[in-house]
Amino acid sequence: MNDTGNKWLQHIILLTGPLLAVIDVFIVNIAVPSIKHSLSASDGEVELVIAAYLLGYASFQITGGRAGDIFGRKTIFFWGMFFFVLSSALCGVAVNIEMLIIARFFQGLSGAFMTPQSLAYLQILFPQVKERTKAVGMVGITLGLASILGQFLGGYFSEFKSLIEGWRFIFFINIPVGIVSLWATSRYLVNTPQNLKERFDYSGVALLTLTLGCLIFPLTVGRELGWPWWSLLLVCLSFILVFILLTDQKRKQRQGRSLLIDLRLFQIKDFNLGILVVIFYFMVHTSYLLVSTIYLQNGLHYSPFQAGMFFVCAGVCFILSSFISIRLVQRFGKLPILIGTLLLICCYGLQAYFFDDRVSETLLITVLMLWGIAGGMVLPSLINITLKNVPRQFVGIASGVYNTVQQAASSIGICLIGGLFFAFSASRSDVVAAFHYSLYAGLLCLMVIVVLLFRIDDFKK
Repeated sequence: MNDTGNKWLQHIILLTGPLLAVIDVFIVNIAVPSIKHSLSASDGEVELVIAAYLLGYASFQITGGRAGDIFGRKTIFFWGMFFFVLSSALCGVAVNIEMLIIARFFQGLSGAFMTPQSLAYLQILFPQVKERTKAVGMVGITLGLASILGQFLGGYFSEFKSLIEGWRFIFFINIPVGIVSLWATSRYLVNTPQNLKERFDYSGVALLTLTLGCLIFPLTVGRELGWPWWSLLLVCLSFILVFILLTDQKRKQRQGRSLLIDLRLFQIKDFNLGILVVIFYFMVHTSYLLVSTIYLQNGLHYSPFQAGMFFVCAGVCFILSSFISIRLVQRFGKLPILIGTLLLICCYGLQAYFFDDRVSETLLITVLMLWGIAGGMVLPSLINITLKNVPRQFVGIASGVYNTVQQAASSIGICLIGGLFFAFSASRSDVVAAFHYSLYAGLLCLMVIVVLLFRIDDFKK
């Protein structure tokens, strides 16, 4: 790919993929009551609306990254966006809960094919370290902003009054953005070369999809259903399938056959450490977005829209902090990330000490703004510290692994930290105390991140 003259425009076009995909991870959470009432769904069925998207989105990230390697990244990004828009429209017009669940699965699946291309293009568009660091930071900003924006839009549309039920707009909003992205992709995005001589590892795809499905599905719906025996069995089965998948990929590598996952990627020390940081960070980040929303609504009795507005304050601080931190990372390496993590630890400590059922709005907004500032220093640069030493031939699979781990970690965080919150909330009928216990678990994860950051080599130029 030689024509990179409009590389920043191409980068912005590619960012629409993770923006829409990650928004749709979070946007449904607050709208769940509205969907349940509108479609006369049970708690378990509404839980499947969330689980179906996560299952499709997390299970096919690596497959999507590998498809870009073989068939060309523009091609895969375009068709991923096309089917994301189509499935979003089907979600918006769903006439029953079954239709919504199926459409959500295909929405997640199509998102999994378009999102890895955004990361995979980085080393092609930005071969110089300084520019690539800035571009990767923009991806991180997009991911963080999308998670916060999803919270706000979910709250806004769940109370939106019109001839059309408000919750349907959480899906319809994807359509105009997606159409503009498709037009811009077709006109401005330069394709990467196809590699059709390399065969696609279909058996590897099947094994990986089954492995991730057995892990993510029970983690997402198990708590709501009271952890039935089959959910625990599926989690155990997922670990067995991981061993079978690794054995399969090693055998194919020895035989010189096409691979889904080149295991040489995991010989890169900083990639492995970066992935561990991603796991612990997104366990904290995603679970916090869930439990804090419930704390605001059930503990402090704010409406969904009011709860969403608090995250707007945090989101503004996140954006400002992110742009500053990108420049600081270029100059000081991983130091700003470490400082941001320590600020998050302070932020969680402040909440554990001061947040009760009578906390003032001023203190609430102040601490959430601090949370946004700290998150802006950390999240945008996680991709940098993870992918900085990944060779170009591994960038597609590395992007898929990064996104897969991020979504799996989010599910694990909701299961463990969110599960801790719901367990204490149910047993003690005290949302505030349950929120505090979730903060303690988050603090433990953040301390692990600090230790891992000290082990990662610096990446300043």
